[in-house]
Amino acid sequence: MGEVLSQSEIDNLLAALSTGELDVDDMQENNDKQVKNYDFKRPVKFSKEHLRTLEIIYEHYGRLVSTNLPVYLRKNIQVSVASSETVTFEEFSNALSNPVILGLVNFDPLPGNIIIDLSPNLGFAMIDRMLGGQGTPLEKSRDFSEIEMTILEKIIIVCMQLMREPWKNVVDISPMLERIETNPQFAQVIAPSDMVAIVTMNIKIGDVEGFMNICLPYFTLENVMDNLNTKYWYSTMKESDDENYEDYIEAMIRRVTVPVKAVLGMSSISVNDFVCLQPGDIIRLDKDVDNELNVYVGNIKKFTALPGSSKDKYAVRVTSVIREGD
Repeated sequence: MGEVLSQSEIDNLLAALSTGELDVDDMQENNDKQVKNYDFKRPVKFSKEHLRTLEIIYEHYGRLVSTNLPVYLRKNIQVSVASSETVTFEEFSNALSNPVILGLVNFDPLPGNIIIDLSPNLGFAMIDRMLGGQGTPLEKSRDFSEIEMTILEKIIIVCMQLMREPWKNVVDISPMLERIETNPQFAQVIAPSDMVAIVTMNIKIGDVEGFMNICLPYFTLENVMDNLNTKYWYSTMKESDDENYEDYIEAMIRRVTVPVKAVLGMSSISVNDFVCLQPGDIIRLDKDVDNELNVYVGNIKKFTALPGSSKDKYAVRVTSVIREGD
């Protein structure tokens, strides 16, 4: 409902019009609504809210990658979300270099595939690290060999599996790598005019820096678009108190496997004696038969025990527990 003017305000308005202080034509121009051009070839299917939620998801994903990938590459990795935008799939594919590393991932239970685009310089740096090198990329890009593709496949599978947890608040996914393409022409998984959301992640492995692009087609995310808002995303996060969190950590630790070894004894021999060892030779240890053995969990001495057997297998019987500080 429009604002109702008082009689004095009406009189002042009429007086201003009669004296020329206000122009009727200017008032009509100011009331005209601004018309925005709409490109029907590029329909806006991803709102700013959708893109912001995707950024939050992949910020979480970046933290997981920077924590888990160094286990395989044995080098510090920094991952951050650089940008997010919505483009047509044709624009995305035209911007790809050749060769390129494209992982086509089935985003089950959602329909269709997403694409993980990894910069070739990052790919060569990862391969170099996996093969024992310093992680130096090639000066001139070339095609990947079959052995290099096998190594890249393992790395992309690790990166793909890490997407489960960040997406859990939206949908419980079971991603599966279908194939890796190095030619963008063979990765036309959707129509060129379809809209996709691109989340660009900056990855730094030592001194090597490059981008990983996550291509998310609207066709794949259409069924969960209503869930891609920050309000829903935060509302589905399960709040857990410290006690439940400690129980969860304890349960996770209990499933971790650690090596346990019982040391019978030690001895020092010359290299010549070691080379000339034959079946039946005896090496004298520094412990007697009735002495207790040291039992190590990992590299920490935790128990003493006596040697024996159980059901035709070697075994030890724990005699004491070594506490911290003993």
